[in-house]
Amino acid sequence: MTSVDLGQLQQKIEHHLNVVYGGLLPPEGCAMLSTDLMDIMRFEEQCEAIQADHQFWDQQDIVLITYGDSVVTEAEKPLITLKRFLDDYVQNVANSIHILPFFPFCSDDGFAVIDFYQVNEVLGDWVDIKAIAKDYRLMADLVINHGSSSSEWFANFKKGEGKGHNYFYTADKDAAVSQVVRPRTNDLLRPTETVNGTEYVWCTFSHEQVDFDFSNSALLKEFVTIIRYYLDKGVRIFRLDAVAFLWKKMGTDCLNLLETHEVVRLIRTLIEHAVPDALIITETNIPNRENLSYFGNGNEAHCIYNFSLPPLLVNTLITGNCRYLKQWLMSMPPAQRGTTYFNFIASHDGIGLRPAEGLLSDNEVATLISTMQNFGGEISWRVGDNGVKKPYEVNIALFDALQGTVDGPDEYGIQRFICAHALMLALEGIPGLYLHSLVATGNDHENVIKTGRKRSINRHQWQYEALEAALADKQSQHAICYEGISDLIAIRKQQAAFHPNATQFTLHMGEQIFGFWRQSLDRRQSIFCLYNMSDQTQSLHLSDLNLIVTDAWRDLISGQVFDNSDESTALSFEPYQAMWISNR
Repeated sequence: MTSVDLGQLQQKIEHHLNVVYGGLLPPEGCAMLSTDLMDIMRFEEQCEAIQADHQFWDQQDIVLITYGDSVVTEAEKPLITLKRFLDDYVQNVANSIHILPFFPFCSDDGFAVIDFYQVNEVLGDWVDIKAIAKDYRLMADLVINHGSSSSEWFANFKKGEGKGHNYFYTADKDAAVSQVVRPRTNDLLRPTETVNGTEYVWCTFSHEQVDFDFSNSALLKEFVTIIRYYLDKGVRIFRLDAVAFLWKKMGTDCLNLLETHEVVRLIRTLIEHAVPDALIITETNIPNRENLSYFGNGNEAHCIYNFSLPPLLVNTLITGNCRYLKQWLMSMPPAQRGTTYFNFIASHDGIGLRPAEGLLSDNEVATLISTMQNFGGEISWRVGDNGVKKPYEVNIALFDALQGTVDGPDEYGIQRFICAHALMLALEGIPGLYLHSLVATGNDHENVIKTGRKRSINRHQWQYEALEAALADKQSQHAICYEGISDLIAIRKQQAAFHPNATQFTLHMGEQIFGFWRQSLDRRQSIFCLYNMSDQTQSLHLSDLNLIVTDAWRDLISGQVFDNSDESTALSFEPYQAMWISNR
């Protein structure tokens, strides 16, 4: 017996489908397709009612981002080693784990998937994945925009028959594609010899990543089957990779199209009625205003990546000026109930520059790029409007990105690095912490030479024994940063004002001290989050914070207690010092 009206649910699904396929399917086509999707999701057996505006997260939620083989040892499969590392070093830090694509692949470190139903046997198997999902909330990639040119599906495309033969998007050789916005500089169309002659296959990314054609409803059914399969294997957070490029329409930029948004809404409807606490996170590395659109009206993504945070925060910390970061934070709308931000400052990819468009001036971007290059970073490029080449991202490990300022490296690298995490952990939203940030891994230039890919600079592979030794050496950058970040997380988890949807208000403390105020949902706790973003000691009068005089205030990080009855009391901030001043 189901807990929802299946007829009403089918009408809702059919509405999504009419928006997407109304002009593409014959009469009654969307009704038939909605029945098929409900059968795939097994809604006749189990269908859950959703709770409007329910929040399936709180201040204790932290996501660790890692590859399945970021930590390895000779004696066992990487997923088993990863589970051991999580249990030994992460269980008190993060309760959710994003394992980057763990499927068989041909390129792009997993994002050119050969088989969506298999675990890469080099990493382990579904038993190993389910073991992690048993103890941690598992986040996995739904690589929905493209598949591998080495897949059986693409082989069938070339043969013109078999499963997948009609799954890929093609265009005319001379199609007008100058408006198309994409993150790469190689040719968009890949000539491919098929049984029907030369076909020109759309490749938003590399020519080994061939784009799907979602105008074919059979492909949609395939991906709904994949979603149901992942749910059965324990996946509870779906990262919709590169979803902004999903739908193609000639004569447009093929980015963020109406059909793309409706497919996201459809996926949410299907997932939340199957497993109510399963979530969708959209990965849309695009300008801020476009990124925010994936919240929809609270009916699309549960979470969106806060892509503008990494470039703005790094810019602030290397310049010592928080003006741009403050302007951005003031402009960010509070997430509606039932949605929240996914905050991160480092990931397996680089520091995106598109999300800084309209937020940083051209001069600031140029300074950021040159400073990162001086710190050992690389620059990846993309094709912009009308084929113009533009910088797409900075490839660099965050620890090295924060080793100094625009004037060069200095002695404050560790303080600057921990300050960056103290800021991220306090912001509205759920924090996502890259494994290589947790243990302060630096640039891996050898890996770049080995793979020929710039992104490999921040995808180091640790031998477990070497990582254990690094974390045991209390004087190493790895141990100092791991313990510093872990301590901050332990504090965060106890504060109701750090709930992902708690009130946030930007403070005005000049251009060197960055600050914002958080207040718990029940309004009982307030925390003033303050950060010296410069390499010089700064001071601030306690009276500037307008603290409630009847409350007792203390810094949660240092334990310092403040007497706010004396308006002349001044706070002194060492370079890159953070304070979380709370009344509880």
